[in-house]
Amino acid sequence: MLKENYLQMIKNSPKTRMFRNFFLADENGKKSDILKDGDLACAFFVSCVLKIFSLIDYPHATVDGAIKDMLENGWRRTKKLEPGNILLWEKNKKGHRHLGFYIGDKKAVSNFYEKRYPAIHHYINFWKTGANQPERAIEQIFTHPGIK
Repeated sequence: MLKENYLQMIKNSPKTRMFRNFFLADENGKKSDILKDGDLACAFFVSCVLKIFSLIDYPHATVDGAIKDMLENGWRRTKKLEPGNILLWEKNKKGHRHLGFYIGDKKAVSNFYEKRYPAIHHYINFWKTGANQPERAIEQIFTHPGIK
């Protein structure tokens, strides 16, 4: 029941604040929230869900770290959109790429930086419902044999 439980957790995640903060201390002991109170939480959200289901080794605060771990744990690039796939969107104006989950019916779940929690949205038009042009194109799609 891995796929069913995995998809249900993703679908139940909108508005949760549990992926909003992650603190680290520098060499002087100064604490900082590396997720910036949810502004940069997409990789942490995705990787925490993947870790819960043993689909990667560790949670990650960066998109690059999450993708590296995914590829080392059986995730592969695909062109086929299926529920449970991980979507990697192109860089935004700030130069940040974005990760989220495809849940089917042209919908995705990813961290909504303005609200600072996961939300369901159109898989390419993001938060601008009804927009004719994609806000961010999909750069890559990832699949895992365990969720087929």
